[in-house]
Amino acid sequence: MPGPILRIAVPSPLDRVFDYLPPPDCDLAVLQPGLRVRVPFGRRHVVGFLLEIGTDTALDPAVLRPAQAVLDTEAVLPADVLALLQWARRYYHHPPGEVFTVALPALLRQGEPINLPAPAPLWQITAAGHAALATGPHRAPTQRRLLDYLAGCPDGADSDSLRAVVRDSAATLRALRAKDWVESLACPAQAVAEAVFTPRPPPELNAAQTAAVASIAAELDRFQVFLLEGVTGSGKTEVYLRLIEAVLARGRQALVLTPEIGLTPQLLARFRERLPGPLAVLHSGLSDRERLNAWLLARAGAARVVVGTRSAVFAPLRAPGILIVDEEHDSSFKQQDGFRYHARDLAVFRGRQLGIPVVLGSATPALESCHNAGRGRYRLLQLPERVGGGMEAPIEILDVRRQPMAEGLSRPLLERMRAHLARNEQVLLFLNRRGFAPILLCHECGWLSQCRHCDARMTFHLHQRRLICHHCGDSRPVDAACPLCGSVDLRALGHGTERLETALRQEFPDTGITRMDRDSTRRRGSLETLLADIHNGGRRILIGTQMLAKGHHFPEVTLVGIVDADQGLYGIDFRAGERMAQLIVQVAGRAGRAEKPGAVIIQTHQPDHPLLHVLVSQGYPAFAAAALAERQAAWLPPFAHQALLRAEAAEPERATAFLQAARALAAPCADGIELLGPAPAPMERRAGRHRAHLLLQAVQRQDLHRFLDPWIVRLRAEHADRRVRWSLDIDPVELF
Repeated sequence: MPGPILRIAVPSPLDRVFDYLPPPDCDLAVLQPGLRVRVPFGRRHVVGFLLEIGTDTALDPAVLRPAQAVLDTEAVLPADVLALLQWARRYYHHPPGEVFTVALPALLRQGEPINLPAPAPLWQITAAGHAALATGPHRAPTQRRLLDYLAGCPDGADSDSLRAVVRDSAATLRALRAKDWVESLACPAQAVAEAVFTPRPPPELNAAQTAAVASIAAELDRFQVFLLEGVTGSGKTEVYLRLIEAVLARGRQALVLTPEIGLTPQLLARFRERLPGPLAVLHSGLSDRERLNAWLLARAGAARVVVGTRSAVFAPLRAPGILIVDEEHDSSFKQQDGFRYHARDLAVFRGRQLGIPVVLGSATPALESCHNAGRGRYRLLQLPERVGGGMEAPIEILDVRRQPMAEGLSRPLLERMRAHLARNEQVLLFLNRRGFAPILLCHECGWLSQCRHCDARMTFHLHQRRLICHHCGDSRPVDAACPLCGSVDLRALGHGTERLETALRQEFPDTGITRMDRDSTRRRGSLETLLADIHNGGRRILIGTQMLAKGHHFPEVTLVGIVDADQGLYGIDFRAGERMAQLIVQVAGRAGRAEKPGAVIIQTHQPDHPLLHVLVSQGYPAFAAAALAERQAAWLPPFAHQALLRAEAAEPERATAFLQAARALAAPCADGIELLGPAPAPMERRAGRHRAHLLLQAVQRQDLHRFLDPWIVRLRAEHADRRVRWSLDIDPVELF
């Protein structure tokens, strides 16, 4: 028999591990699961992940290839993350190589050595900088803003803090350093943390917050899931902070998951005011180097608080003490391609593994979480009142039928805006559709701006003068004339945030207006700059998509207008009503969060819709109870469990034929399983490929997975048509 056999997860779509021999001259004593290993794979050399060391192989030992190098001397991931990934691999029925790839930063996947980053320098204003600040620089407002900020930081400021002050802080710092107006101070990480950290006194907790903190703090030594349901503005973040302080006092770490990058600037600012650094921040907006550095600080325990988006659920922690999932209902916690995991669900599993509490926070909990709380699996804690005595803003349904509209805005809404602006308050308008208009139409022949690759219209973007498909990303210049009849009478139909901004600049020419959506925040640092302008009062009218609607605290916003509620009231997905209810409540929660009372107006052509009436008259808990009753009557999640088999191909018949064959394979062993389809996807053609679905459903989760285990193995073994791409989505949240 050969020596030890290395079973390695190689980044590939193949659902198996690969056997290799140890590298020549390898010290066998260092071999252990969790090491990275460079191996030959076909004609390439890739970095794989050692999962197991065996003594035998199903292959002829003579054909086994030796690995090229073992890249680490100790496991890259701690044992709990390895166990989490192994469980996720089985639960989501996904190839191991792709599962383990998700857990590592890109540079580690490329073979980068694991070295703790050098501490980031502090930046400090010099005497020359103080002199320059007294006389200017008048022609460089960005430099002046940064100098102003540094002048108020006698102990210096780190790069993360400066990034929130100006859009491109690195370039501005280089310019200031060249003039000898600032200097960098390299110092140990602990000194940086102590110099930057000046804790702000915490606010006084109300009775509900005090009870929530006490309940969770009493369970810090064991696993328990807490559903923290608090109305918007009820101080959930302060509860998180008190719990994190308690965890840090025990010498342990906290992991906080947020759904979007857009929610992190204000959250991080709150954390930096109260918690000793450094904080590790993990999200897709970072460079590969920044992400690796933060990941290594978390792994070493130097970063005692880790804040990140979805994939941060796999972050290695030296001494984990609590897991917090903020806005736990948000669908962005579910990965929608590749390894389709749900970060909230994995956080719960990881907390059980570690024996530590998990806190799920939301003003509008997912129906699955409400159901778990009702069954006693989660412990429900409620924050029913806003902090500081603020009242929830009343919601008014505005019937816009037969009313004159100016670019989607009714006269009553415009008049209410004028009244609030006259009191020097801020107004937020929500429209969950970016761009200028969703359709470009030829008035002569009826031509529409159809995407060449999708069953969807291309959105007209005015500032870029382009048509863009928001599904596949295809983009082309706006036609000067109709491509069918040559007419120049092309008309933009419908409304997006760009069009709303254009109309409001004409309606309110002397008022500062800002638009916050994916288009306006593409550049690095632009989101922080926009938020700073909003908080400084430089922008009085705020327009945005759901990026603006959740998690932000704008104390001067007293009026919220939901411009078009109708687009979310009807949908083919059974979750459409739940999503719209959550979005309405979250958007409405931006109004009246401080001393000034707020108001919310919902423009709709469906004023009698039952969803709107339940939300307005009884609130989200009543809606959730009614929606759960409907789900139970229809045997839909969470009262049943689903898996969605997706297939796509260049020809529609190939995708359907694959799913028909998959259904035939299921016939002999489908006890307790309901199969629905095959059927075309709601958007049948996307990115040039035709898509079809086969939905599997079972009342018992165990029945579903007992069926899936052998079925997927047979499907992979017997699927011969390489022109069909297919994927399995466990617990899908999108049936699109």
